[in-house]
Amino acid sequence: MPLALYGHPFSSYTQKVLIALYENDLPFEFRSLGPDTPQHAAEWQRRWPLRKFPLLVDDDRNVVETSIIIEHLQLQHPGPVRLIPTDAAAALETRFLDRFFDLHVMSPVQHAVGEALTGIAEKKEEGLAYAASKLEAAYAWLEEYLVDRTWATGQDFSMADCAAAPALFYADWVFPIAERFPVLRAYRARLLARPSFARAVDEARYFRPYFPLGAPDRD
Repeated sequence: MPLALYGHPFSSYTQKVLIALYENDLPFEFRSLGPDTPQHAAEWQRRWPLRKFPLLVDDDRNVVETSIIIEHLQLQHPGPVRLIPTDAAAALETRFLDRFFDLHVMSPVQHAVGEALTGIAEKKEEGLAYAASKLEAAYAWLEEYLVDRTWATGQDFSMADCAAAPALFYADWVFPIAERFPVLRAYRARLLARPSFARAVDEARYFRPYFPLGAPDRD
């Protein structure tokens, strides 16, 4: 049974796993969740009643949570791009940065998007203000941390970059990365140029008009 991934192409966390799959050219079936594929939704909910995606199915084993999915892929389907280093200290740094991008970049973005989806102007403004304060702090920290690094942990692309790519992609839409953060802006540009993420971005272009805060005419 081939790998199957349940998710949505415009979802940041689905993209995080797609990057890992594309990096190692792993064959899989993408089962998009949406109104046109009710059979996928029913099977996804049966396999994971908490109704969070993405969900990876590997030989009838259900694997959830993006970081765990990427770790599972490395253990069970290793490829030429090792996304978690073998060295324990380097692996710990990778896992830390993976959590940083999920919790301190993507979470504020999701909060702003969620408040915008309420349709209440006051909530939208409050959500944007909250995201701006959190992202400003995250941007400032990353600007210093990423000095002299090609990728998040140094010279090698890792799970941390799988998390960073969609997180910074959408974060810059919600609260643009200012010119005073040239290191971070350059890192985001490198992520966008990475073939695995460029592919994920292209596959999701159709859904940009649905972004509740308005998608910019770039990227």
